[in-house]
Amino acid sequence: MKLIILDRDGVINYDSDEYIKNLDEWEPIPESLEAIANLTQSGYTVVVCSNQSGIGRGLFTLEELNIIHSKMHKLVGQAGGEIAAIFCCPHKPTDNCDCRKPKPKMIFDICERFNIDNLDSVIMVGDSERDLQAIYAAGGIPFLVKTGNGKKTLVKNNLPPNTLIFENLLEVSEYLIMQES
Repeated sequence: MKLIILDRDGVINYDSDEYIKNLDEWEPIPESLEAIANLTQSGYTVVVCSNQSGIGRGLFTLEELNIIHSKMHKLVGQAGGEIAAIFCCPHKPTDNCDCRKPKPKMIFDICERFNIDNLDSVIMVGDSERDLQAIYAAGGIPFLVKTGNGKKTLVKNNLPPNTLIFENLLEVSEYLIMQES
């Protein structure tokens, strides 16, 4: 199985310092849905892995998050793609849970669900240092996109070793497809 894990905010959809709290605030980044379709049609299992501390902060409910994710599933499906699963951490950073990125627990949970024992070929696409740290700690491959917080993350120059850098998710999909041909 070819597994690719995507952060949500800043990779698939526009991010906001005020959090994405409802359906109207969730807007896909141009070509991100096409990128997911490309990956799906090339045999990748696409999974979303996202910190959603707005739940723990009381800014939105799990039900509201599920409505947002229904929209995302629908639009990805209309583009010809599929998201196999969505894993979220609802906790605040101060909760010190095990699932919040940069800790790798959500990645391990995803791999367990999809029966992946060897993580050295599992890719995670993120726009923040915590996304890259999580996949690196799990033994996978970090990909940074310059959308969302990606340009700020790149400037910090604190990327895990062997992080690959791309303009956006579409460029990631094109790169991976080209590697197979």
